[in-house]
Amino acid sequence: MLEIFPSPVAVGENIDTRLAKFGISRRAFVQFCATLMIAAPYALAITDKKTPEEVARGLGKVIRPPVIWLHFQDCTGCTESLLQTSQPDFGDLILNIISLEYHETLMAGSGHQARQVLEEAVLRYAGKFVLVVEGSVPTRDQGIYMKTAGRPAIEVLHEVGAKAAAIIAIGSCASWGGIPSADPDPTGAVGVADLLSHKAIVNIPGCPPNPYTLLGVVLQFAANGTLPELDELKRPKFAFDRDIHEHCPRRAHFDAGNFVKQFGDEGHREGWCLYEMGCKGPDTHAGCSTRHFNEIPDLWPIGIGAPCIGCTEKSIAFRVPMFQVVQLHTIAAPPTSYAAIGTTHGVISPLATGLAGLAVGALAGAGYVASRKFSTVDNDDRPPGAPTGPASTDSNPKASA
Repeated sequence: MLEIFPSPVAVGENIDTRLAKFGISRRAFVQFCATLMIAAPYALAITDKKTPEEVARGLGKVIRPPVIWLHFQDCTGCTESLLQTSQPDFGDLILNIISLEYHETLMAGSGHQARQVLEEAVLRYAGKFVLVVEGSVPTRDQGIYMKTAGRPAIEVLHEVGAKAAAIIAIGSCASWGGIPSADPDPTGAVGVADLLSHKAIVNIPGCPPNPYTLLGVVLQFAANGTLPELDELKRPKFAFDRDIHEHCPRRAHFDAGNFVKQFGDEGHREGWCLYEMGCKGPDTHAGCSTRHFNEIPDLWPIGIGAPCIGCTEKSIAFRVPMFQVVQLHTIAAPPTSYAAIGTTHGVISPLATGLAGLAVGALAGAGYVASRKFSTVDNDDRPPGAPTGPASTDSNPKASA
């Protein structure tokens, strides 16, 4: 068997053992767990309200999950996003946190050697590995549009997927076809769930998705054998539970009716709302506005001045024209004008006035008593050698007068 990575996987090795073997500090692992809880709060953190230290203790005992990663019709953008992780960095991620057994883009081997590695990994971890699929699967004229190791992509997916414990479709292409499925869809591109509907599948759409969402799902499955709660499109709710518009940093401009009319205009330079430029944020469920990519603030489309294209929505991404305005379903349109500020004046009763005066007087009296008590405390800010005790107004001629 060709050894793809410098450190072969030890069967039954947990994360703590692996980290200790390669000199990775506990502090660094706790920092990773804190990042994971924010970006992808998997079940161990959510249900028990644990601290990062507690999560690290529990996660350290987890056997490193074997992962097999297949590529089909894709641009490798999801892998590129994974390469940019920094907490942990990519090396620690694939060698110490998970056990990446097969990945066509990252492995050293190729051809027949790579095929042998895949077959042996599937056999060795049958029923235990997590299968990650990147890219859509062609279903039309099988074998013409895509082959891997001389076999149609759909055949490879069925063979490997049948032995996986869980399957994660990473990116919009693997989730439901993505760019390859856009009209006229010559390859008949579909997502993984359309072909393996009987398997436990999690869709993590995005072009690309946040890599910590993937990591959170994998580690939850490795820790307790469960998958996160999913919505009707098989997306984990912890990452797709809100539409981008809810927490968009430009939301105030939407409410005020301040819209960019043309790229580069004054409103665009001032950070106004991109809705009229075709932003799909009001109709797109994703955590981009609160969980930015690779720990870099504003590293997402709207953060750099581009409208959201709705890449996490099956009915929007690569189907609705980029600059077409979406309908507002759950959010009211911004007002065209605002009501004048005004209040209704009533009559204040004498009793209410008396009670208010009594309360104010009581507070003033209490404040005076407290100030007299504080005045007996030595002033620690006085220079060395200065007299201590309460400051007296007797030395001030104006005060004495």
